[in-house]
Amino acid sequence: MFYLILAIHIIVCIVLCVVVLLQQGKSADLAGAFGGQGSQTAFGPRGAANLLTRLTTWCAVIFMLTSIGLTILMQKRSGGHSVLEGTKTTQSVPAKK
Repeated sequence: MFYLILAIHIIVCIVLCVVVLLQQGKSADLAGAFGGQGSQTAFGPRGAANLLTRLTTWCAVIFMLTSIGLTILMQKRSGGHSVLEGTKTTQSVPAKK
């Protein structure tokens, strides 16, 4: 189960990177190069969400869910022990005046 979620997580990470890099910026047209908005709307020229933005959203959701799942599975796998369990604790005594 752990390796299945790990494989899905790695695939989603790669797809998410590619999808984000393929998207155009908010002002990617010629007017954006000179600082123009290109539209009079409050949030700039943006149409309906296209395929890339939907795919980005779904990849981000799957990424978060697999991250949480991997964290839970690693916690169960390690037996709930702390990483600092074997270290010595030292306390410093404040200097007296």
